[in-house]
Amino acid sequence: MLKKEIMDVINEIISQSAIGALSKWYKSAVLLVFSSIVVILFTMLVVLIANASQFTVNFSYLFNGSI
Repeated sequence: MLKKEIMDVINEIISQSAIGALSKWYKSAVLLVFSSIVVILFTMLVVLIANASQFTVNFSYLFNGSI
């Protein structure tokens, strides 16, 4: 029952958004691009957190060597 309610909410959001009037192919393409971006960002975050000890961060360009 919860799955049906979630799908109803998602369908309502899509129908009320700017892509609501587009064909199913365009809706699918837009959702695919959005989902791909989210997955890539999440993967980058996981890699960054997993390898955080190997990164060296230098903020000297912000202070122009004045500190």
